[in-house]
Amino acid sequence: MTIQEMKKKKQEKGYTYAQIAELSGVPLGTIQKIFSGETVSPRYDTLQALERLFTDVSMVCEESSYQVNTRHMQGSYTIDDYRALPEEQRVELIDGYFYDMASPTFLHQRIGGEIHRQIANFIMDNGGACQPLIAPVDIQLDCDEKTMVQPDVAILCQDDKVKKWGVYGAPDFILEVISPSTKRKDYTKKLSKYMEAGVREYWILDPYQQKLIVYFFESETCPVIHGLDEPVAIGIYNGELKIEFSNIAKWIENEVQDESHS
Repeated sequence: MTIQEMKKKKQEKGYTYAQIAELSGVPLGTIQKIFSGETVSPRYDTLQALERLFTDVSMVCEESSYQVNTRHMQGSYTIDDYRALPEEQRVELIDGYFYDMASPTFLHQRIGGEIHRQIANFIMDNGGACQPLIAPVDIQLDCDEKTMVQPDVAILCQDDKVKKWGVYGAPDFILEVISPSTKRKDYTKKLSKYMEAGVREYWILDPYQQKLIVYFFESETCPVIHGLDEPVAIGIYNGELKIEFSNIAKWIENEVQDESHS
């Protein structure tokens, strides 16, 4: 999608610059520079975030290899429909609705990989029985036929939930790294789904706000909001495992600086 096409979509939808920044996760100043023409060649990931907003990709689009009628079918899709999709088409299925999953940015993937590394190292060093998981892995969260999710990072402590294709049931711990196209889903829909399914602890890491929100559902005091300037303990390990965010904070800061210069 070109900048001119985005300008046309902006007029059609009636978005303000502030609304575009809020919904896409792109800084307001960057939005203004792009639409005013001051920034001639925006960053590729910035254009991707804007294109996802203007094309409304919260639902699966029609593909020649798998035709779907989103108007009539959303809410009635099943695991069979999920497995019939083309392999290259990444989606999540939640309560019968398909949600598109665009390829994660380099920063997103780097953050998830670093947190998974720290968890895996702790479990291995301590001879733990739980298994660290990293996306993409299919998790049939509710053990029904209408939900299949792929969280960024998870910890699973029950071996009987492991299947050849993925996980059948709720993991003990889940971390989601916020992306512009997924933040509303991660903050609201997934929060309620994970809590109801029996996930013991849910972390939301928002690089754009540089904060971590921790929901420890076994405790009465939740959520707790942390900055990225100190280690944060994973509740299911009674404080013995702490995630260090110093490197992650540096990566995010570098990304912010790059955005401000774009």
